[in-house]
Amino acid sequence: MTGVFDRAAGEVAGQKKILPGKPRIAVGLATCGIAVGGEKVYERLQEIIKKTGVDISLAKTGCIGYCREEPLVNITIPGKPLVILHKVTEEDAEGIVEAVKKGTVPYKKALCRVPSWDHVTGTVITYGNGFDEIPLYADIPFFKHQKKVILRNAGFINPEDIDEYLAVGGYAAAEQALTRMDSETIISEVEKSGLRGRGGAGFPTGMKWRITRDAPGAAKYIICNADEGDPGAYMNRNEMESDPHMLIEGMIIGAYAIGAKEGLIYIRAEYPLAIRRLVHAIGEARALGLLGKDIIGAGFDFDIRIATGAGAFVCGESTALVASIEGRTGRPHPRPPRLTDPGGGLWGIPSDLNNVETWCNIPVIIRNGSGWYAKIGAEKNAGTKVFSLVGKVDRVGLVEVPLGTSLNTIVCDIGNGGAQGKKVKAVQTGGPSGGCIPVRLFDTPVNYESLNAVGSIMGSGGIVVMDEDTDMVDIARYFINFATGESCGKCVPCREGLRHTLILLNRLIARKGTAKDLETLALLADTIKNTSLCGLGQSAPNPVLTTLAYFREEYDALVKP
Repeated sequence: MTGVFDRAAGEVAGQKKILPGKPRIAVGLATCGIAVGGEKVYERLQEIIKKTGVDISLAKTGCIGYCREEPLVNITIPGKPLVILHKVTEEDAEGIVEAVKKGTVPYKKALCRVPSWDHVTGTVITYGNGFDEIPLYADIPFFKHQKKVILRNAGFINPEDIDEYLAVGGYAAAEQALTRMDSETIISEVEKSGLRGRGGAGFPTGMKWRITRDAPGAAKYIICNADEGDPGAYMNRNEMESDPHMLIEGMIIGAYAIGAKEGLIYIRAEYPLAIRRLVHAIGEARALGLLGKDIIGAGFDFDIRIATGAGAFVCGESTALVASIEGRTGRPHPRPPRLTDPGGGLWGIPSDLNNVETWCNIPVIIRNGSGWYAKIGAEKNAGTKVFSLVGKVDRVGLVEVPLGTSLNTIVCDIGNGGAQGKKVKAVQTGGPSGGCIPVRLFDTPVNYESLNAVGSIMGSGGIVVMDEDTDMVDIARYFINFATGESCGKCVPCREGLRHTLILLNRLIARKGTAKDLETLALLADTIKNTSLCGLGQSAPNPVLTTLAYFREEYDALVKP
């Protein structure tokens, strides 16, 4: 048991790979970095290092979140602070290697320096002083308002090397839970932390665990919903690509608390890199005895397998997701029975379903304590939330902030407002089923209740920014068109109601609509919301309802006189 964790102590393998006693260059190779040439940068650096024989360690990392500045490269020189370079190209590779050989960095490419790296888990790696002319990480506007809990390792450690995760405290929470805590203690800690499901509904996580554990029958399943399907949302993808062991560790702790022997990660096939890294990480964990029989000698058996989905948006709904895993058409069924009930879960067995980010919160709660976690965020909204900030915003990227942070802070302070100097007009939160919130309401704190109060939802965490040039009626049509195509067709309100909503919106945009059509549109949206079977239909009208409420003048302008 102790051998696994000794690897993370002092001058051991994992520590040496992050701070190897020699210069280290690490290239951000999540999907965003790869898309803008990160792999070519890595290959060129590898070629130069091999050709020159210079003693420099070259590694891959995930995404730090500042996607606008990709490709990003980290440089660590012994005795110096970690430096992040941005917008690196193949042509920069030779200059980078030459500078690192001399004990410095190419200053023109420097984004910021990180004098200390606090991983939240208690491990603090100090890089030393110097390089004072490079801005501090905490002073960069994109980072200064954020609090990294889930993304604490993203962009710094190699997601394909378990030793690096161990080196920053990884799996210590699992060891603590399995050897020093029982089921009741773990569930109580999660309950006291105030963690709510990060998939959108915000159901108390500890309560769901307790219900599943206490359901009749000895057999239980746990499931991770990694079917992230909102346009513009990529929080979960990055979490899996950049720090897959964080997810695995959270599932181990949850399985132990609930009494599950098997866990499944349901992930869409459109995430090939995340799937590859998860498969690799699961294999690494098995090899070290962190998955499988008698995990770390604690007498607990648990393993994880991956199920891939074909990209149906409705399979993000819990009962449709389970149907898809079982090989059936991904369609929701009425509840009860719920997944946590006998007959309602996977293969009829009580099952706990949480999304990627929910599971990723578990190790830090166990390691730091529920009291520490509960102090982050706002009342009834503990912790942080990761958002993808996309659309017509200047600083596109992944943002992690305490719940209760205002939209203004996220969009204007972190995102720097509209792209190309344009004025921001609105944001949509919660994906295609979220509402459109006007700029005059940007003081709204981002939490479950406040967003619901203005007609939107938290969703999984997408924030789409719209500027002064955006046609809000066309935006509503875009999202209704998406929801219409993704409806499973099982219930009439969703299947037929969304289709007729789209017809009305098309008629209005063609300037063939009437005032009566606007009345029908509002009535239809309200009916769909209140009578649909599952969350897709119940929330799909939100873009119409909120644009009608906040941008009515744009609808009126389209009506025939």
